[in-house]
Amino acid sequence: MIVLGIETSCDETGVALYDSEKGLLSDCLYSQTEIHAKFGGVIPELASRDHVRKILPLIEEVISKAEITQADIGGIAYTAGPGLVGALLVGASLGRALGMALNVPTLGVHHMEGHLLAPMLEPEPPSFPFIALLVSGGHTQLVKVDEIGCYKVLGESLDDAAGEAFDKVGKMLGLEYPGGPNVAREALKGDPERFFFPRPMTNRPGLDFSFSGLKTHTRTTIKEIENDTGRLNGADVADVARAFEEAVVQTLLLKCKRALKQTGMKRLVIAGGVSANLRLRELLETEMRDTGRKVFYAQLRYCTDNGAMIAYAGCQRLMAGQSDDLTINARPRWSLESLEPLSKVDLQ
Repeated sequence: MIVLGIETSCDETGVALYDSEKGLLSDCLYSQTEIHAKFGGVIPELASRDHVRKILPLIEEVISKAEITQADIGGIAYTAGPGLVGALLVGASLGRALGMALNVPTLGVHHMEGHLLAPMLEPEPPSFPFIALLVSGGHTQLVKVDEIGCYKVLGESLDDAAGEAFDKVGKMLGLEYPGGPNVAREALKGDPERFFFPRPMTNRPGLDFSFSGLKTHTRTTIKEIENDTGRLNGADVADVARAFEEAVVQTLLLKCKRALKQTGMKRLVIAGGVSANLRLRELLETEMRDTGRKVFYAQLRYCTDNGAMIAYAGCQRLMAGQSDDLTINARPRWSLESLEPLSKVDLQ
């Protein structure tokens, strides 16, 4: 089965074609970074309008790159949530309309299930079961994964997600939007000895996260520097970025180790935009290697929002017989634990 995947949950328009026999055929991604940069964050209405402008040309492009025709498409998967409701409705409406036009089944996919399964696109995918660290701008979760659709959330952020905290700290430091990747780049130049930031919620049991206090500590440090010198110089920005990044990744590392120990699992998957962070990957790879465990993640281009992960996730469920009715659903909030295990999908 060839499945067209459509991702429009936030500020990136992603489209891809996945073949259940041949794998990923083609994918295209358009980022709205330039549109939202002047505002320092995503403007939902502008995001929705730009998805409308870009999505059809991108679909035509992936079909051309895959050297297939519309008639070869056997199913359509689109992101139904969570995300910005207006942006979600663009992909959902078009996905349902194309499904009706082509007379093929359509399915709304959970955005975070797409991220969780993105490493399955790699040549050596993880086998079930495993622990997944889902870490992005909107989510920070540790999830026990027994099979596709069988998820148990072990811990999650009680306030800001890690990616959101990265973006806010980037803004504090005067870095361009999006702040997260720029914080990571500045951190590479920072002095690791100058500042030590607290590792939030690591001195208590449990697997939940909280990054609001770390964000406040960062703001306080920046103000102290400004009070002493009048402004931040390049070294100050790099040193604060380094201390902040180290606090986040060390916290994520500790909670991953704790989850693996509690469950007895040997495999860890990291997914979502922050999984592209090189320092996080370095620490996790070292830890997993030293303890006889293994870490899996998608290549960098599939860590952020993309159509390939939606096409893959949708293909697995469509092939199991799952599909939606004519209702167009967009779900800004949607629990991973509410999804139906693939092994229990009603085939009737």
